[in-house]
Amino acid sequence: MKRRDLLKGGMAMSAFAAATPLLAHDEIIPDYQLPEAFMPREVRLETDFEPNEIHVDPGQFALYWTLPKKKALRYTVGIGRPRLYEAGEFFVGAKREWPYWRPTPDMIKREPNRYGRLSNGLPGGLNNPLGARALYLFQPGRGDTYLRIHGTNEPSTLARRVSNGCARLVNDQVIDLYNRVPMETRVVLHPVA
Repeated sequence: MKRRDLLKGGMAMSAFAAATPLLAHDEIIPDYQLPEAFMPREVRLETDFEPNEIHVDPGQFALYWTLPKKKALRYTVGIGRPRLYEAGEFFVGAKREWPYWRPTPDMIKREPNRYGRLSNGLPGGLNNPLGARALYLFQPGRGDTYLRIHGTNEPSTLARRVSNGCARLVNDQVIDLYNRVPMETRVVLHPVA
Protein backbone atom coordinates (compact mmCIF):
# COMPACT_ATOMS: atom_id res chain seq x y z
CA MET A 1 0.00 0.00 0.00
CA LYS A 2 1.42 3.36 -0.96
CA ARG A 3 0.86 6.36 1.29
CA ARG A 4 -1.04 8.08 -1.55
CA ASP A 5 -3.45 5.16 -1.59
CA LEU A 6 -3.96 5.04 2.17
CA LEU A 7 -7.28 6.82 2.24
CA LYS A 8 -8.91 5.05 -0.70
CA GLY A 9 -12.06 3.08 -0.17
CA GLY A 10 -14.56 5.59 1.11
CA MET A 11 -12.36 8.19 2.77
CA ALA A 12 -12.68 11.32 0.70
CA MET A 13 -9.92 13.32 2.31
CA SER A 14 -7.06 15.08 0.61
CA ALA A 15 -5.13 15.94 3.76
CA PHE A 16 -3.04 12.80 3.50
CA ALA A 17 -1.86 13.57 -0.02
CA ALA A 18 -0.58 16.89 1.24
CA ALA A 19 1.39 15.28 4.07
CA THR A 20 4.45 16.90 5.56
CA PRO A 21 7.77 16.38 3.78
CA LEU A 22 9.20 12.90 4.11
CA LEU A 23 12.17 12.20 6.34
CA ALA A 24 15.00 10.06 4.98
CA HIS A 25 13.72 6.89 6.70
CA ASP A 26 10.17 7.54 5.43
CA GLU A 27 11.25 6.73 1.89
CA ILE A 28 12.07 3.12 2.85
CA ILE A 29 8.72 2.21 4.41
CA PRO A 30 7.53 -0.98 2.70
CA ASP A 31 4.36 -1.19 0.67
CA TYR A 32 2.26 -3.11 3.22
CA GLN A 33 -0.34 -5.36 1.60
CA LEU A 34 -3.21 -5.13 4.06
CA PRO A 35 -6.72 -6.53 3.81
CA GLU A 36 -9.28 -3.87 2.90
CA ALA A 37 -10.79 -4.24 6.39
CA PHE A 38 -7.51 -2.97 7.89
CA MET A 39 -7.45 0.21 5.81
CA PRO A 40 -8.28 3.49 7.56
CA ARG A 41 -11.75 4.74 6.81
CA GLU A 42 -14.24 7.34 7.90
CA VAL A 43 -17.01 5.89 10.07
CA ARG A 44 -20.07 7.12 11.93
CA LEU A 45 -19.94 6.75 15.72
CA GLU A 46 -22.83 5.87 18.00
CA THR A 47 -21.29 7.92 20.82
CA ASP A 48 -20.91 11.67 20.53
CA PHE A 49 -17.22 12.07 21.41
CA GLU A 50 -15.58 15.48 21.22
CA PRO A 51 -13.70 15.99 17.94
CA ASN A 52 -9.91 15.70 17.84
CA GLU A 53 -9.55 12.95 20.42
CA ILE A 54 -8.15 9.43 20.22
CA HIS A 55 -10.27 6.52 21.45
CA VAL A 56 -9.02 2.93 21.44
CA ASP A 57 -11.66 0.18 21.52
CA PRO A 58 -9.73 -2.98 22.44
CA GLY A 59 -12.63 -5.30 21.65
CA GLN A 60 -12.65 -4.09 18.04
CA PHE A 61 -8.87 -3.54 17.73
CA ALA A 62 -9.86 -0.05 16.61
CA LEU A 63 -8.32 3.36 17.13
CA TYR A 64 -10.63 6.28 16.37
CA TRP A 65 -9.48 9.82 15.58
CA THR A 66 -12.71 11.67 16.28
CA LEU A 67 -14.16 14.22 13.89
CA PRO A 68 -17.14 16.60 14.23
CA LYS A 69 -20.72 15.35 13.86
CA LYS A 70 -20.21 11.88 15.38
CA LYS A 71 -17.67 10.82 12.74
CA ALA A 72 -14.17 9.42 13.10
CA LEU A 73 -11.27 7.95 11.18
CA ARG A 74 -10.97 4.28 12.14
CA TYR A 75 -7.57 2.58 12.12
CA THR A 76 -6.95 -1.10 12.92
CA VAL A 77 -4.43 -1.57 15.74
CA GLY A 78 -2.63 -4.23 17.72
CA ILE A 79 -3.01 -3.76 21.49
CA GLY A 80 -1.50 -4.91 24.78
CA ARG A 81 -1.45 -8.56 25.74
CA PRO A 82 -3.76 -9.70 28.57
CA ARG A 83 -2.78 -8.03 31.87
CA LEU A 84 -0.60 -5.49 30.00
CA TYR A 85 -3.35 -3.40 28.38
CA GLU A 86 -4.01 -0.39 30.62
CA ALA A 87 -7.38 1.30 30.26
CA GLY A 88 -7.63 4.95 31.24
CA GLU A 89 -7.47 8.57 30.19
CA PHE A 90 -4.21 10.01 28.95
CA PHE A 91 -2.89 12.91 26.91
CA VAL A 92 -0.21 13.15 24.24
CA GLY A 93 2.77 14.47 26.19
CA ALA A 94 5.42 13.97 23.48
CA LYS A 95 5.65 13.13 19.79
CA ARG A 96 8.69 11.61 18.10
CA GLU A 97 9.61 10.83 14.50
CA TRP A 98 11.71 7.67 14.14
CA PRO A 99 12.01 7.49 17.94
CA TYR A 100 14.78 5.93 19.98
CA TRP A 101 13.52 2.89 21.91
CA ARG A 102 14.62 1.20 25.10
CA PRO A 103 12.75 -1.64 26.85
CA THR A 104 11.30 -0.69 30.21
CA PRO A 105 12.63 -2.36 33.37
CA ASP A 106 9.32 -4.27 33.62
CA MET A 107 9.76 -5.62 30.07
CA ILE A 108 13.27 -6.83 30.92
CA LYS A 109 12.01 -8.44 34.15
CA ARG A 110 9.13 -10.22 32.34
CA GLU A 111 11.23 -11.43 29.40
CA PRO A 112 14.97 -11.14 30.22
CA ASN A 113 16.08 -13.37 27.34
CA ARG A 114 14.23 -11.24 24.82
CA TYR A 115 14.80 -7.73 26.17
CA GLY A 116 17.91 -7.93 28.38
CA ARG A 117 20.27 -7.76 25.41
CA LEU A 118 18.45 -4.62 24.23
CA SER A 119 18.74 -2.75 27.54
CA ASN A 120 20.86 -0.02 25.90
CA GLY A 121 18.09 0.62 23.39
CA LEU A 122 17.89 1.00 19.64
CA PRO A 123 18.16 4.11 17.47
CA GLY A 124 15.22 5.09 15.29
CA GLY A 125 14.80 3.19 12.06
CA LEU A 126 12.68 0.65 10.26
CA ASN A 127 13.64 -2.20 12.63
CA ASN A 128 12.99 -0.20 15.80
CA PRO A 129 9.92 -1.53 17.70
CA LEU A 130 8.34 1.95 17.81
CA GLY A 131 8.39 2.28 14.04
CA ALA A 132 8.14 5.53 12.11
CA ARG A 133 6.32 7.65 14.70
CA ALA A 134 5.28 7.51 18.34
CA LEU A 135 2.75 9.39 20.43
CA TYR A 136 3.83 9.24 24.09
CA LEU A 137 0.96 8.89 26.56
CA PHE A 138 1.10 10.85 29.80
CA GLN A 139 -1.21 11.28 32.79
CA PRO A 140 -1.47 14.27 35.15
CA GLY A 141 0.56 13.66 38.29
CA ARG A 142 2.14 10.52 36.81
CA GLY A 143 3.92 11.91 33.77
CA ASP A 144 5.14 9.50 31.12
CA THR A 145 3.28 6.19 31.43
CA TYR A 146 5.61 4.40 28.99
CA LEU A 147 2.52 3.64 26.91
CA ARG A 148 2.74 4.63 23.25
CA ILE A 149 0.71 4.72 20.10
CA HIS A 150 3.37 3.82 17.59
CA GLY A 151 4.26 2.31 14.26
CA THR A 152 5.26 -1.22 13.40
CA ASN A 153 6.76 -2.95 10.41
CA GLU A 154 4.90 -6.15 11.33
CA PRO A 155 1.41 -5.92 9.82
CA SER A 156 0.64 -9.43 11.09
CA THR A 157 0.43 -7.96 14.61
CA LEU A 158 -2.64 -5.84 13.78
CA ALA A 159 -6.00 -6.90 15.26
CA ARG A 160 -4.18 -8.93 17.90
CA ARG A 161 -3.20 -8.65 21.57
CA VAL A 162 0.56 -8.68 21.11
CA SER A 163 2.25 -5.70 22.75
CA ASN A 164 3.57 -4.72 26.17
CA GLY A 165 0.66 -2.29 26.53
CA CYS A 166 1.02 0.00 23.53
CA ALA A 167 -1.29 0.38 20.53
CA ARG A 168 0.41 -0.13 17.16
CA LEU A 169 -0.40 0.76 13.57
CA VAL A 170 1.58 0.01 10.43
CA ASN A 171 4.13 2.73 9.73
CA ASP A 172 2.38 4.57 6.90
CA GLN A 173 -0.84 4.74 8.92
CA VAL A 174 0.89 5.97 12.09
CA ILE A 175 2.49 8.75 10.02
CA ASP A 176 -0.99 9.81 8.89
CA LEU A 177 -2.33 9.76 12.47
CA TYR A 178 0.78 11.52 13.83
CA ASN A 179 0.33 14.38 11.37
CA ARG A 180 -3.26 14.92 12.56
CA VAL A 181 -2.68 14.77 16.34
CA PRO A 182 -1.46 17.85 18.24
CA MET A 183 0.28 17.82 21.59
CA GLU A 184 -2.02 17.59 24.63
CA THR A 185 -4.62 15.59 22.67
CA ARG A 186 -6.91 13.58 24.95
CA VAL A 187 -6.49 9.81 24.56
CA VAL A 188 -8.88 7.24 26.01
CA LEU A 189 -7.94 3.58 26.15
CA HIS A 190 -11.34 2.04 26.80
CA PRO A 191 -11.64 -1.03 29.05
CA VAL A 192 -11.61 -4.53 27.65
CA ALA A 193 -15.21 -5.77 27.72
